[in-house]
Amino acid sequence: MGKIKVIVVDDLVIHTRRLERLINATEDLELVAIAQSGKEAIEVATMHEPDIMLIDIQMEHTMAGIEAAQEINLRLPNIKIIILTVHKDESIIFAAFQTGIVDYILKTASDQEILDAIYSADQNLSPIRPMIAEKIRNEFQRMKESEKSILFIIRIVSKLTPSELEVLQLLAENKTRKDIAAIRCVEQDTIKKQISSILRKFNKSNYKEVLDILDELQIFELIKKI
Repeated sequence: MGKIKVIVVDDLVIHTRRLERLINATEDLELVAIAQSGKEAIEVATMHEPDIMLIDIQMEHTMAGIEAAQEINLRLPNIKIIILTVHKDESIIFAAFQTGIVDYILKTASDQEILDAIYSADQNLSPIRPMIAEKIRNEFQRMKESEKSILFIIRIVSKLTPSELEVLQLLAENKTRKDIAAIRCVEQDTIKKQISSILRKFNKSNYKEVLDILDELQIFELIKKI
């Protein structure tokens, strides 16, 4: 087995020097390149195709490391990327995981923690750290609740008559009752009754509430196809 090839990406010299010393002092690791920006990260990754990359998030701009990680994962999916950061913001870290990184570790971590992260990534054994596990649970719960809402709304939509569907679609296009009556060649009183029927089915008192729900759940495209 050869050495684990590592690239360090950080625009702060103090951090790169620490990691350089750590990697060079570890017998089975080899530092093949250092980069100082997201753009350079992509270039050296393509040139050296390392096993592991340690990438800072904030370099030439706030999300430079995340954008670089995304591009590297698209081009070279076999590279294991570890985000090494000062950020504890779970939203930023979760965004990083969505690019395909395998782990993150704070810059305040000990040398041994950094080495453990490198070895775990190399063996495809990177842990799901508590902060990310909680974020994932919350995201799945949100998706579950959203799915229930979508199914509930679809059931209501399926109970609307073709005329009510057309009225609802026209309301979504900011047409007034007078406009809708003219378009459908009916009396305004007929439109009023149809809107009342829609509100009863949705159990709402105002059609704008219905439109807000449909917009939030992105159901309008579905209505157009019905």
